[in-house]
Amino acid sequence: MFIPVEQPLDLLILLILGHFLADFPLQGDKMAVEKCPGKDVTLDWRWWLSAHAGTHGFVVSVLTGIPLLGVAEMIAHGLIDYGKCRFGYKLIVDQAMHWVCKLIWVGCVVAIW
Repeated sequence: MFIPVEQPLDLLILLILGHFLADFPLQGDKMAVEKCPGKDVTLDWRWWLSAHAGTHGFVVSVLTGIPLLGVAEMIAHGLIDYGKCRFGYKLIVDQAMHWVCKLIWVGCVVAIW
């Protein structure tokens, strides 16, 4: 399901748009709260965080055509969001770290193709 992208900037834009899709409309309020340890009520926080990070990994896999980058995104996204829960850094810091990951994935795609 790879979406062909002629320019690295195009891929970066698609990855960032995909990030916003997965981070806001596809992440409900319950998931946003309960993915943090100690805030979980309906499911263990690990399930919420894994599901959320997996959604991001899927988006990256589809857009880059490289499932291994999706796994890397799932791990990175999970660690960043866990850090936000644990250390309470601001949303802008959280988003900036996610965007840096997207830059890294574009660099990987450019290096591979």
